[in-house]
Amino acid sequence: MSSAALAPSLHGDEVDRRRSVISGLLCGIGVAGFVDETVFHQLLHWHHFYDKSTPAWGLISDGIFHAAAWLCIVGGLFLFADLRRRASFGALWLWGGFFLGLGGFQLYDGTLQHKVFRFHQIRYHVNILPYDLVWNALAALALLVGIALLLRARRLAAATARTAPT
Repeated sequence: MSSAALAPSLHGDEVDRRRSVISGLLCGIGVAGFVDETVFHQLLHWHHFYDKSTPAWGLISDGIFHAAAWLCIVGGLFLFADLRRRASFGALWLWGGFFLGLGGFQLYDGTLQHKVFRFHQIRYHVNILPYDLVWNALAALALLVGIALLLRARRLAAATARTAPT
């Protein structure tokens, strides 16, 4: 990716870092939820969002979870559209937030929902240790990518501020 593609803003205006990160966070959480719901709940039938009740409640919980994931995506995209309209979108800030949201949701799901609250497990009737390790390792990797992108965005913003004419 070229440096121009990662420029701090679209038209040289001030980047709204906070809103760019929040937009990315919301989209990352929504995409993680959407992929989890679509792949593991619907296609593979490995679990429901809430497996401690009847199958009917499992489906209802999946529907609520799916709607919440889409609300996150829609909210993130509305913020993104507003940032673009105002020419204050920061690509690295948004992507950093996206990977933080993606990894943060997956780590929350893999630790709190699976182990602490026991809403569901990744799979049932198998040794889940390999699944847990891969699930949480991918979450940690996404978080590291997000942190690296945000650190790079901060360094570029600081370098731009130092070279900007006064």
